[in-house]
Amino acid sequence: MNKHYIPNAHAKSLYAIDPVWFKSHGFDVVFLDLDNTLDSYRCDVATSKAKEYIARLKELDLIPIIISNNTYRRVKKYADSVGVRFVNSIGKPFVSKFNKYLDANGINRKRACLVGDQTVTDVPFGNKAGLFTILTDKLVKEDQITTRFNRLFDIPFRKKLKRLNLLREWEDL
Repeated sequence: MNKHYIPNAHAKSLYAIDPVWFKSHGFDVVFLDLDNTLDSYRCDVATSKAKEYIARLKELDLIPIIISNNTYRRVKKYADSVGVRFVNSIGKPFVSKFNKYLDANGINRKRACLVGDQTVTDVPFGNKAGLFTILTDKLVKEDQITTRFNRLFDIPFRKKLKRLNLLREWEDL
């Protein structure tokens, strides 16, 4: 299996990860995939659960940044509802645009983590960019149409990762 598709860790959901864990593992920046990681793609603004989680990250002096392949309008509205920075239309799994963003903002890749729900976009994207990657299960059953196509590959990848014992749980690190 290609190493780019192997996450550094796995969590049932973003919300299962204690925000203190990020701080205790030396991270300053937490990139959060939006759709099906933070909230359903149907949520235009953050749910109370997402708001509380992001507030907790900020209390710990962590910098949460929403990252998404979705449009400026969709991501901005959501990010504004929680008062965080965002990167939209990033082109996951391709990293050239993101590498420019990291360099322009002085983000140390070794002190940044990406949390996302897809093995075919989020994990290889984060790995290629040199970030610590955490793969989550999808938050809700429904997906956008483009994501439904990705799930055709995501499901067998997850099965293979489990079979090869390559999904390490975040609590065990």
